[in-house]
Amino acid sequence: MADNGIDITCDIRVGLAVRDRTFDYAVSVHALQEIELTHLVPTLEELRRVLRPNGILRLVLPDADLAIDAYRARRTEHFLVTDECATSLGGKFVFHILWFGHSLTMFTRDFAEELLNRAGFQDIRHCAYLQTYSRFAEIVELDQREQESLFIEARR
Repeated sequence: MADNGIDITCDIRVGLAVRDRTFDYAVSVHALQEIELTHLVPTLEELRRVLRPNGILRLVLPDADLAIDAYRARRTEHFLVTDECATSLGGKFVFHILWFGHSLTMFTRDFAEELLNRAGFQDIRHCAYLQTYSRFAEIVELDQREQESLFIEARR
């Protein structure tokens, strides 16, 4: 692993320059929301391709359910949006959920499960921040944004 915790940088939509079944595990932190909806399953299939048998994929995704709950409860502090961007609760919600225009897709727990199933993953489990169900304790080292994320693992 490189010093910054990143092994590979590329556009996953055109494929990873890695042999099949190379990695024991892969981690994606707040990246999939920048992938177009129609490219999500192929992207997850590509991640599955590079995992060894029984390899683990850990996803950290922005949790739309948490944002919706915060909006409905009128918890403005949940949204990491300054008043210069939006002062209304609705405005803060929209900026947050779209992450200032970078997010193309939103995720809920059941939608993340559906996508992983469609990509051929098994044993899909929701985790807590810094918790893993895998045998790879270090898989959680890149976890971040606990208050706004969902954490999910799946087996190849």
